[in-house]
Amino acid sequence: MTEPGDHPLVAAVKPLVDAMGAELLGPDEACQDDVVLAWEGEDVVAVRLPQLSDSLDHILAALERRHGKPLAELDRKTKQGVVRTLEARGAFSVRHGVETVAGALGVSRFTVYNYLNRE
Repeated sequence: MTEPGDHPLVAAVKPLVDAMGAELLGPDEACQDDVVLAWEGEDVVAVRLPQLSDSLDHILAALERRHGKPLAELDRKTKQGVVRTLEARGAFSVRHGVETVAGALGVSRFTVYNYLNRE
């Protein structure tokens, strides 16, 4: 049998797992809340999903990498685009999401709400 890390299912799901900020585990390490993935009836790997607040931090870090600099250094128009992206990803349904995003963008909560209300 191949190691779980060498399995084609693991290779297929790894980019998604990384994008979500999740963690791959052996199926024997899975807890009740983890998602165990099987291949042809055999458990291959478990995915431990991140807490929602950790997901927001992960999304913010990914956006910084995409833009090549801290979000606070972006111009206003780009920050508005970031807020639209975050809204589409559900960032503001997380407790303290607006405050977290405002801090990352270097703006006030009021400014984030203005960006959200802007069409």
